[in-house]
Amino acid sequence: MKTDFYRCDAFTTEPGKGNPAGIVPDARGLSDEQMQKIAAWANYSETAFVLPSEKADLQLRYFTPGKEVPMCGHATAGSMWLLRRLGKISDGTTLVETKSGLLPIDVTQKDGHTQIGMTQVPYQEKAFGGSKASLAEAIGLTEEDIDPRFPIVYGYTGLWTLMFPIKTLEAFSRMRRDTDRFPSILTEEPGASIHPFCLGGVLEGVQIHARHFSSPFTGIGEDPVTGTASGVTGAYYKRYIADDPAKAYLVRMEQGLEIGTQAIVETFVEADPSLPPKIFGTAVEVEHLELDPD
Repeated sequence: MKTDFYRCDAFTTEPGKGNPAGIVPDARGLSDEQMQKIAAWANYSETAFVLPSEKADLQLRYFTPGKEVPMCGHATAGSMWLLRRLGKISDGTTLVETKSGLLPIDVTQKDGHTQIGMTQVPYQEKAFGGSKASLAEAIGLTEEDIDPRFPIVYGYTGLWTLMFPIKTLEAFSRMRRDTDRFPSILTEEPGASIHPFCLGGVLEGVQIHARHFSSPFTGIGEDPVTGTASGVTGAYYKRYIADDPAKAYLVRMEQGLEIGTQAIVETFVEADPSLPPKIFGTAVEVEHLELDPD
């Protein structure tokens, strides 16, 4: 039995930009081992598999080349965009079952493109208690590059990531990750990724510039554009950077410029901090193949 496999680039309308995701729009009949094998073969940061659900309209499962993860923002955007293009879902709200929870996904048309609005899980946070110097060294910087105005904390909207404030945009071109060191430094969450960011950016109208260095357990070094971390960044921005944390904010973030895959993700954060952030983006189809899952 052949399995349809697509590559979609998320958070962009231009092939080769944004963040590539593998997508299997009908994964019925595939075993966990077959899904992991397909994800390892594809070698994207995540491959999403669409399945029926007894709890929601459909289920999405996400596999990195090395393991299954509970949630992935860009693979969700790519999957929902592709399902809309294939006529499997319509505009409106689709309830999606993931291992991080049930998520309402809005599909709308904007400026001639299908836009995906993804409500994530409510923001959680915990303190980082490790060495700041070691953390900086693990991405090729020094402690002098850290922006002391803002805290280093773990944030969660589906996956744990460490928010790491950096003083200058220039420092991002000097970053060189040593991924194997991450678990020994991130002792509170050894499987977390590191998300260095600074205020401002290169592209027009953005508030945040970022890179995203993945956990070594995923098999991916740098994630070009990161949906879950964008949700975390929006909640962090409202809590620690915004002029009035009691207000709602739309935060625009750029990522991927240093590796040639630039994209912008928008995150809407409600005034009520107990409500989950919502990220917005589109996608584009790049490739369609038929695979033998064995």
